[in-house]
Amino acid sequence: MRIWGKVLGFLFGFMLSKHIIGALIGAWIGHRFDKGIGLDFNSLGGSKSDTDRQAAFFYSTFSVMGYIAKANGQVTQHEIAFATAYMDKLGLKGALRQQAQEAFRDGKTTGFPLQERLATLKSIVGNRQDLLLLFLEIQIQVAFADGSLDQDEREALHQIANGLGYSARELDKLLEMIIAGASFHQQGKTSGSHSFAQAGKQLENAYKVLGVSEQNSASEIKKAYRKLMSQHHPDKLVAKGLPPEMMEIAKQKAQDIQAAYELVSAQNK
Repeated sequence: MRIWGKVLGFLFGFMLSKHIIGALIGAWIGHRFDKGIGLDFNSLGGSKSDTDRQAAFFYSTFSVMGYIAKANGQVTQHEIAFATAYMDKLGLKGALRQQAQEAFRDGKTTGFPLQERLATLKSIVGNRQDLLLLFLEIQIQVAFADGSLDQDEREALHQIANGLGYSARELDKLLEMIIAGASFHQQGKTSGSHSFAQAGKQLENAYKVLGVSEQNSASEIKKAYRKLMSQHHPDKLVAKGLPPEMMEIAKQKAQDIQAAYELVSAQNK
């Protein structure tokens, strides 16, 4: 097993930045080097490379996840379980899992510089808004891990959304879509045993997942569906800098969008 790239990358990154984000990026580069993936080092001094974006997205996802978990003063078992389940879902093991855990702990520390970290993420991600959208959606899922949002968690989400350039109105719309999506996904696992009322609720959630309502025309619904699918297409997101290890998140989101559109379309025939 080739590990020296990760070890040296981690140490070098930490020496340069004196902070875990630098060490994480260094370790990520070392990880890629160990796997034999070449890097365009010329891009590091100018426009950001895919490796930069992947490392920044990875670190920021788990550190801000930790920040939200601590928003109301204490980290609950729901939030710990959610973070652990995310790491399991992504198949994170060894060094990558340790880095995710360290980032999560970093976000829980008192005085975590949230806006500075978000500014760094925005700077590295650049104009790839689809990545920032997915990032914000993940954090909403974290805040809603226990099935509800308290005032501290809602305030934390507003700070994050604002730091990423999203308005309060846009955040509220995303909140509605994500919360409905969680219910839609769960109901989809028991699709064969829905009562009439449950079927009606599933359809209502399907509309919300797409960000539309029954009042929208078929063409408007199709347009919303296509936009969401484009924003959450796994291959496109990876090409823009989503860490390949996190592709499963985008895949699940795309599957829910597809299922919601199929349900709404069947209803409108």
